[in-house]
Parts: sequence; C-alpha cells; structure tokens
Amino acid sequence: MEPQKDTYQTIVGQSEATIRERSSKFLSLAYHVTSADQVKEIMDGLRKKHYDATHHCYAYRLGPQGEEWRANDDGEPSGTAGKPILGQLLSRDITDILVVVIRWFGGTKLGVAGLIETYRESTAAVLDVCKIEERTVDRIYTIRYPFESMDGVMRAVKAVGPKIVEQTFDNMCSMKLAIRLSLADQLYGRLEKVEGISFEDETAEE
Repeated sequence: MEPQKDTYQTIVGQSEATIRERSSKFLSLAYHVTSADQVKEIMDGLRKKHYDATHHCYAYRLGPQGEEWRANDDGEPSGTAGKPILGQLLSRDITDILVVVIRWFGGTKLGVAGLIETYRESTAAVLDVCKIEERTVDRIYTIRYPFESMDGVMRAVKAVGPKIVEQTFDNMCSMKLAIRLSLADQLYGRLEKVEGISFEDETAEE
C-alpha cells in the first residue's frame, strides 16, 4: 500500500495575463483560494468590475488532492470554456486555485474548437506567470503534559521536527504541533511514551 501523498502544489497570491484572438479580448486571472465562499466573493467582484464583458468563465480546485472542483462556461457553448480551464489545472497538478477567463466578444465567432483552444491558451498564459509553491498536508496535535516531562517531549520534537505552532509552560504545559502526514505516526509513537502526556487531534478543525 502506497503512503498517502502529503504534499501538493498551489499558487501564491494573484496573477493575470491577456491574449487576443480574432478581435476578442481574453483576460485571465489566477487566485489562491481555499473555499467555495472565497470563489463566490471573487466572482461577484469581477462581474461588478468587468460588467461590460461578454463572459466570465472559470474553474477551481480545492483541497490537497483537488477533491472539490467546479467548471463554469458562463454562456459559452457547453464544454468550451470551463472544461479547458480545469484541464490546465489538472495537467499541472495545481490545487487551491481559481482561474477566471473574462472575454470581451470582438464580433468574430471562434467556433467550438477555437473557443476550447483559446480558453486553454488563456489559462496556460496566466499559469505560466504564477508563482508555484509546494505545501505539506499537516496533522495538528495539541499535547498536554506535566512540566517534569518537558525533556521527553523536547527530545521527541527534536527527533521528528514538527513545527511548534504555540506553547505554554506551567505546572501543566501544552504545545500545539503541526507535522506532515507522513511523519505523524512517528511523532505520535515517540510522544506517547512520555509520562503523563495527553493528545488532542485538531486536524479536522484546521
């Protein structure tokens, strides 16, 4: 059984590119997003800002494996806009991303094949100028332990190398740790041997 993939690619910030095809203008915009609500907010803003455009077509992927996605043709013939945009996101294996291609119709029809190719090229153009970043899929643990167990905890942390998100020291100490998925069992195995320790898995809440 293969280990679960614990890295993914996304973009940093926002990028844009413009191409023209037979008098039509295509403005492509890429955004780093993490929720469908963010997508809706961005799309509402773009429709207001570029109210004179003919189409606002888009596709997005969300989640480390791109498990949530959507493609929208916004009035273009079915499958000629959203699908080729999404196809570029899939072929480059990028997630947590929204790409919007806004079209101003120039008077000359491009045909089905022409539209598919132009929306594909528009998406490729903006992805070419995006800053790509690899991120890890992390498990989040909050651990609590008595102060006298500090040495044991720190030895485990040093050995596996999780990120310490926050910590407090008192008679009963606590520490919030972020560890990439592939190392989570190793960290847990070392920490559970520490006397008096308790765990809370907060991954689902992040």
